[in-house]
Amino acid sequence: MKIISVHEGVVPISSSIRNAWIDFSSMDCSIVAVVSDVMRDGEPVIGYGFNSNGRYSAGEILRRRMIPRVLDADPQALLDEAGELDPARAWDLMMTNEKPGGHGERSVAVGVMDMALFDLAAKIADKPLYRYLSDKYGDGDPDDSVFVYAAGGYYAPGKTLRNLQDEMRGFLDMGYTVVKMKIGGADLAEDLRRIEAVLEVLDGDGSRLAVDVNGRFDLDTALTYGKAIEPYSLFWYEEVGDPLDYRLNAVLSEHYSGRIATGENLFSLQDARNLIRYGGMRPDRDIIQVDPALSYGLTEYLRVQQMLARHGWSARQCIPHGGHQFSLHIAAALKLGGNESYPGEFQPTGGFADGAVVENSRVGLTETPGIGFEGKAAFYEVLRALHR
Repeated sequence: MKIISVHEGVVPISSSIRNAWIDFSSMDCSIVAVVSDVMRDGEPVIGYGFNSNGRYSAGEILRRRMIPRVLDADPQALLDEAGELDPARAWDLMMTNEKPGGHGERSVAVGVMDMALFDLAAKIADKPLYRYLSDKYGDGDPDDSVFVYAAGGYYAPGKTLRNLQDEMRGFLDMGYTVVKMKIGGADLAEDLRRIEAVLEVLDGDGSRLAVDVNGRFDLDTALTYGKAIEPYSLFWYEEVGDPLDYRLNAVLSEHYSGRIATGENLFSLQDARNLIRYGGMRPDRDIIQVDPALSYGLTEYLRVQQMLARHGWSARQCIPHGGHQFSLHIAAALKLGGNESYPGEFQPTGGFADGAVVENSRVGLTETPGIGFEGKAAFYEVLRALHR
């Protein structure tokens, strides 16, 4: 097996929505196509990747460092002892001559390539990614469906409480039972009105509503909001402060008895380990949200899972950020607790296969070899244009 070429580009995923920290008016992401010399039905087998949402495209790092290191390598250096493509060996090559630390856009660039290489490896094996991963890294018996929740509830120009309620009703009509909304982009009184409006749609059941601060709060605000929302018994209180402010998270966990979720902006094994060591996370209830696409890819995410297991964490306490097909396959293969879903945002990259059906907040996997981008028509058209 040999990689013939790698094609890189950018796709916009912009919208008028905002959370407590940023708006998405100029959001984009990197996409890649890794072309192999393996032929199927007269066409080369190609692996595709992209970088999730919430981080901008990383084309400069891809073009100048990551892609050349893969293309310039001895083809044998990318293969395991059985002669099969090994994304972990490609990962080592991409990280050659890279200093430790500084886990930002570099982790995004590596994650894009890592995704494409896993897509390619599963396609060459002629297996859907979740079965390929379960056989290689799991117990060979993957979950046949995955818990998903609908993430929305963003702030937007002119959006009323009625609009917010209608949005959430739409998610319920799609088959979701758990939904998530943004807070922290308004004052406490307004956010409480927004929360209570959504709870009306959920028949007053706070256990079906998660709230997400996107890292906005200082400690005092985190505690004030925590005290105000604790009586609602919410599904979780997410990314309350800066992702690297482990002390804030630890103090919050001493005062807020409900579930805390965080980790989507931690991009390495080392940062995730520091969260477990110093962030006060409680393995009996809290949720780790590391996004494999943003955090150096699945190769690094497997190391994170090993670290969590050593610290007494169940994989079921992991629900990745991102709402994309890659992490859906990973959730099924590694038996995670679920996966985020964005039913209406970040197109064409976000979401699952076009025919995916959500029932009781669970979605099944496709049997298409690889990640299955071929079953997401609008995105597949963009990906194919990279190498046509």
